[in-house]
Amino acid sequence: MQSGIHHITGITRKIQANVDFYAGFLGLKLVKRTAGFEDADQLHLFYGDAAASPGSLVTFLAWEDGSPGRVGLGQPAEIAFAIRPEAIGFWLTRALTKNVAMSGPTQEFGEPVLRLKDPDGIIVKLVGETGVEGPAPHVTKEITAADAIQRIRGATIFSEKPAETAAFIGSHFGFRSVAEANGIKRLAGDAGDILDIRDASGFWTSAPGTGTIDHIALRAPDRAAVEAAAERLAAEEAGDVNMHDRTYFYSLYVREPGGSLVEYATDGPGMAIDETLETLGTTLFVPKHFGAAPEDVRARLPQFSLPGEERMTERDLPFIHRVHRPETPDGTAVVLLHGTGGNETSLLPFGARLAPGAVLLSPRGRSADEGYPRFFRRITATTFDQKDIAGEAEAFAAFMEGANTAYGLDPAKTLFVGYSNGANMIGAVMLLHPGIIRNAVLLRGMNVLENAPAADLSGVNVLVVSGQSDPYGRFAGDLEALLRASGATVESTLLAAGHDIGTADLELAKAYKERIIG
Repeated sequence: MQSGIHHITGITRKIQANVDFYAGFLGLKLVKRTAGFEDADQLHLFYGDAAASPGSLVTFLAWEDGSPGRVGLGQPAEIAFAIRPEAIGFWLTRALTKNVAMSGPTQEFGEPVLRLKDPDGIIVKLVGETGVEGPAPHVTKEITAADAIQRIRGATIFSEKPAETAAFIGSHFGFRSVAEANGIKRLAGDAGDILDIRDASGFWTSAPGTGTIDHIALRAPDRAAVEAAAERLAAEEAGDVNMHDRTYFYSLYVREPGGSLVEYATDGPGMAIDETLETLGTTLFVPKHFGAAPEDVRARLPQFSLPGEERMTERDLPFIHRVHRPETPDGTAVVLLHGTGGNETSLLPFGARLAPGAVLLSPRGRSADEGYPRFFRRITATTFDQKDIAGEAEAFAAFMEGANTAYGLDPAKTLFVGYSNGANMIGAVMLLHPGIIRNAVLLRGMNVLENAPAADLSGVNVLVVSGQSDPYGRFAGDLEALLRASGATVESTLLAAGHDIGTADLELAKAYKERIIG
């Protein structure tokens, strides 16, 4: 039975920082970028050696601005890469000069080890392995083949059942026990990859989230081996076993007795089936089983720059937000405010179709309604927390002032598009903070201010789009009248629609932007 590590998958909160560390600092090659196989709105990046060899791959799911997880029982806890022992000095110096958190070198099972922390806090070990020879180490301007990461050395698993965990991995995936010390049982595969099973009895349980390792994938020679393993696991009633065709490999997932998720993945067909070795990692792959339009998926995924590429740094502003830059900017911008239950990605496809050449800025509401993001709290379906509206409108005004400077937005060429609660927020900001918003499209909006102040909205352009069968549509007239009375130029359209928005809304918004901004 062939045995070894195929890849290790973690979860990151900020994809740009992740790319800067793994591709920039560590010098790994970005070999594949995909939309998630379980969630098309989740970016999944694969790093590896120059040939994307199985056994060199570390992958990350992007939970952009997601909640941190907790490392604990039933979870992998460390990633180890193999380097040549004489390269330890190079990496020690590199960590010091690049201000990367580091400790060591120390000795672990007779090997020199440098411990680093990636931007999410995941422990990354560089292990000096005697005689290591990677199949295709990636060379950069700063890292030679002699100093480069050669391949994955191994990983650590926290288990309160270390003996059972070790026996399970040994019997089903071909690893064997080779050493034991300091509460760690070391297993090795045929290629020399190691799994350290740490006795973590009494430790707290893990919690999924950013800054954690989701799973370890072990190597299978082919699909037949995966299917045979699935039969063995089912016969032993080892728990739920799921098999999937991941395009680049075929695999199963199962939890070992200590609770950690283990994948068993085939070496083939490999990462280069839809790209050449030279172009690896340059094309976004969108799994076809979602039936999603690739351009919509692409708009929702976070953008990033590789080392040496021109980049846009996301600024720390009062609202969590997403910025999407088009390939060919036309000097305009669209700010998108989601409705209840949405988030900063919900309207990005709408914005990309509305204005393909515009910079898109989409914030996440900071209030919550039964756990769903909103821009301000509601008391009933048609009454709202006035203090929350005032406070969030003030914060949003500050957000836009900062965003205009940070991202080079021209207020005169910026269109604000809001849906439902987002449209209501735009209306409130216009009245409470005149001058922030000059052009707006309000989809299914209503007035939420009980005592709207006098405001000078001369020069402000607003399109209000209501739904004929929208239960809240009867309130749109009050908002239109209030904006007109304040001096705004207001156009209104009633669609044969309900509260949801669709193609008709998109076409109206697109034509309106072309007419008032260009």
